[in-house]
Amino acid sequence: MDWKHAFRWLFDSQHGASDRLIPRWLFLRALGLIYFSAFFSLIFQISGLIGPDGILPANAYLEAVTRAFGHVSRLWYAPSLFWISSNSPMMLAVCWIGIISSVVLIFNFWPRGTLVVCFLCFLTFVSAAQDFSSYQSDGMLLEAGFISLFFAPPGFRPGLGQTHPPSRASLFLLIWEWFRIYFESGVVKIVSGDPQWRHLTAMDEYYQNGPLPTWIGWYAQHLPHRFHVATAFATLSMELGLVWIVFLPRPWRISLFFVVTAWQIPVILTANYTFLNYLVLVLGVLILDDRFFSTFRLRFAVPPQACHSELVAAAQPREPVEQSAVDAPKRLYRRTKLIASTLLLTWIFYATTAELIWIFGRVPLPTSPVLALEPFRIANQYGLFAVMTRGRYEIEFQGSDDGQNWMAYRFRYKPQVLNQPPGIYAPYQP
Repeated sequence: MDWKHAFRWLFDSQHGASDRLIPRWLFLRALGLIYFSAFFSLIFQISGLIGPDGILPANAYLEAVTRAFGHVSRLWYAPSLFWISSNSPMMLAVCWIGIISSVVLIFNFWPRGTLVVCFLCFLTFVSAAQDFSSYQSDGMLLEAGFISLFFAPPGFRPGLGQTHPPSRASLFLLIWEWFRIYFESGVVKIVSGDPQWRHLTAMDEYYQNGPLPTWIGWYAQHLPHRFHVATAFATLSMELGLVWIVFLPRPWRISLFFVVTAWQIPVILTANYTFLNYLVLVLGVLILDDRFFSTFRLRFAVPPQACHSELVAAAQPREPVEQSAVDAPKRLYRRTKLIASTLLLTWIFYATTAELIWIFGRVPLPTSPVLALEPFRIANQYGLFAVMTRGRYEIEFQGSDDGQNWMAYRFRYKPQVLNQPPGIYAPYQP
């Protein structure tokens, strides 16, 4: 295989992974649901968080960015639609556009276009939310959402997208993100030097110290100490060792999928981490292939017109199509698109690889490509629970009408009332 064929094999969807059509279909529908949960959470809170009268007004932040970087560079360092306007109606409009686009994505209409809109809308909030967008889950969604622009099939109603399978480079980068979330989280637990991970006591108080624990977490907290030691050891073993199986042949990958899925479900049930664990869960679906799902005899509805056109196109040999007498503008467009996707996906791979290497120490690698992508949060370094929380102190706000009788203000989602069990709210983010 010469370099031209290798190049097309990696980056051209016409030579893509034709055995991952069903996993792609499932992943994109789930990604639409995750985007929906993110925008649905924002629509009730955004004005109070970063609105003109909010806790951290976006307009004041954007003015500070302008003073620091100037009128042109500010658009790169804070990529946001709120440069147009940062008033409350604009924020709600962006929320609703994101919600509508995510619903359209869920129903598989124009997936590439809706992914662009969802990504831009969510990036708009993350770029302007300041302290409220410091969560690793925000970066995970933006990275997965951006790579999915190259992963999704083209067309208005593509069905499974048989004629445009996912490019191998975009598929690999999504699996690479899944792998890094686990592996980097394991590495930082060791590199941080936290004695709780070293002594396998990290899970002893985890269930009651985690953010927004659930009622199921209460029962898990009261399991014997040996159970918590075993789960701490299993966490390190899976994150540092087991996830490498993703690079082994198919039977090993399928076994890995069942292990990590079985691991994520209890995490979801015992604490509310918004959409984080759901996103990790659906990224894992890409480990599987069409042959795996065919054993369950799953059917995916595709409009008859789409089926007919796809079957006709699929019956044609691919190479002659490329060399047919297509007019020059179309050939130029295809080449330009292929080159652009190659450059961007290679850039992301370099940046994410450098971020992974730098966890172990500052290796002398070029930093400019990594720093240039930072404002967009599409090439991230992950590291969950590097240092375990030893105690969680809950602040209670009280008010009084007469200055003598005080009553605590209730937070709707916090485990505040002692005689009421905390609920399960994720993927909603209070």
